[in-house]
Amino acid sequence: MTYDVAIIGAGHNGLTAAGYLAAKGLKVVMLERRDVIGGAAVTTEFSPGYRNSEFSYVVSLLDQHVIRDLELSRFGLDVITREGSSITVDGDTALWMPSDVNEAVKEISKFSKKDAEQYRRLDEILDAITDDVRNLMRSTPYNLNQSFFSQMSDMWKSGRILSKMPLELRAHLAELMTKSVGDYLNGWFETDILKGTMAYSGSVGNFASPYHPSTAYVLLHHHFGQANGKNGAWGHAKGGMGAITQAMAKSAQARGVDIRTDAEVDSAIIDGDRIRGLKLSNGEEIKAKAVLANCHPQILFGRIIKHDQLAEDFSRRIKGYRSESGSFRMNVALKELPQFTALKNSKTPPELMLNGSVNIMSSIPYVEQAWRDATDLGWAREPVIEMCIPTLLDDSLAPSGHHVMSLFCQHFRRELPDGRSWDDARDDAAETVLNTVEKHAPGFRASIIDKQINSPLDIERKLNMIGGDIFHGSLHADQLYAMRPVAGAANYRMPFKGLYLGGSGAHPGGGVSGLPGRNAALAMIKDRRKWAS
Repeated sequence: MTYDVAIIGAGHNGLTAAGYLAAKGLKVVMLERRDVIGGAAVTTEFSPGYRNSEFSYVVSLLDQHVIRDLELSRFGLDVITREGSSITVDGDTALWMPSDVNEAVKEISKFSKKDAEQYRRLDEILDAITDDVRNLMRSTPYNLNQSFFSQMSDMWKSGRILSKMPLELRAHLAELMTKSVGDYLNGWFETDILKGTMAYSGSVGNFASPYHPSTAYVLLHHHFGQANGKNGAWGHAKGGMGAITQAMAKSAQARGVDIRTDAEVDSAIIDGDRIRGLKLSNGEEIKAKAVLANCHPQILFGRIIKHDQLAEDFSRRIKGYRSESGSFRMNVALKELPQFTALKNSKTPPELMLNGSVNIMSSIPYVEQAWRDATDLGWAREPVIEMCIPTLLDDSLAPSGHHVMSLFCQHFRRELPDGRSWDDARDDAAETVLNTVEKHAPGFRASIIDKQINSPLDIERKLNMIGGDIFHGSLHADQLYAMRPVAGAANYRMPFKGLYLGGSGAHPGGGVSGLPGRNAALAMIKDRRKWAS
């Protein structure tokens, strides 16, 4: 049998692409290396009776077009919007940031009235920019290795989006694309805990100093969210992040997609300058007219397609592609809610204050030191930590009265100094995380029933994310838009006819958005006559 399209990997982008392709009547097979689908968007029972999202953990970037076009609500997806946005704790001090901007401004004014008004202004700017740039995220970038005329329609769409942006917003966008998040925030605010909270958004999944150029873009990247259509809102998928990919799988299968697990792709069947299918590790050959890769670019090129099959410049660029996010991921099962010292005198119910993110990141220097520690020592001695307690919104994840907590931690290097392995260091690093939380919530450790740990090496092993990079590659200016993943391969079309990249290593990058998969599928549909013959 020859399929129209074979998809490597059944992560959320691959499932998204499958749904769009099958909707056009194409015969699609998905080949997933693991025994479960979903990639980083999975829910696991990590202790008897306790379930949680194992890797990705909150919903915001999932694009509204994807939700609508794949009919995900019909197939069981229910996103619960968080009332609170975040609260950052530092000893006896706490900065609460409700999701409502007016309420957030009131909270910031307790620290600085000037910063409160500046925050309102910046929020307005980011909202205005994202309204325009979100459409750019849904578009196809131009490819530096193709002629202008062959890409005229795509370039016209992108140019029209940017040309409609007011001149003042273009200047703000230029700042966000080029500045460090540290310099950018220092130019806006004076309150350390506010700057630390916002600097984290430039550090999420980004192993770099907060003073590294272009880290301000990652702040913008995380502002694209629209949980339940509300700009900037974040939420939880009922049942965990696996509920997203399960709904996607049901949608794809309803359209005729064949999803196969335990089907590891070993190599590509190349015929001259085009791809003809894939060979599995068990020797089976899957014939296909076209292939969409949902995997990391350095898995596609280097492992599945060997470097000696690539043009010299393209091979060099792929080898130089930077991929490391410094992320350490934990889940803990709790017999009670943590009692944070900074909230002991709060009159607001803890269920409201804690249903967003609880952060330990007191200032930009704190974030900077975490990066420096990891660079020199392997991991931060006082890590940057974002915690979520999804059971405050979805009590199906744990026994009655008990909770599960997600901990997303920075900075932890993929390669440890002195040749030490994460297999030996995992528990020590986890102790550092738990001790850091204990400082701010005495008694926290005593409430832990069980835990699940994923080091950068675990993330790499389980998900084939090189360097443990949750974004499939750094979101820096030289690896964005027309340069993602590398120059000459930016419009989803790879250097073999019929081969496309639709994972997070393609525009617009990481996060559970579905946009790389959607955009790549639309490019394939547009090219159908070229590869279908």
